[in-house]
Amino acid sequence: MGEELKELRIGDLNNIWFEYDKQNDILYINFGYDIEDADESFLTENDIAVRIKSGKVVSLTVFDFAKRVGLE
Repeated sequence: MGEELKELRIGDLNNIWFEYDKQNDILYINFGYDIEDADESFLTENDIAVRIKSGKVVSLTVFDFAKRVGLE
């Protein structure tokens, strides 16, 4: 069976913020909404968690960030 492709929009780009958890090597990228408000989420095949509210991406969680960008 084929995977369903879905077009999503980014939430509030005027209110973007980042947080890096060095101990667990996780980068959080948030687009202006509270994480708790997400009504849908999924994990991509390359281990990035995507949270969605009303059809817009409100946050991304990037696991193993330092490894991905060659810092480790």
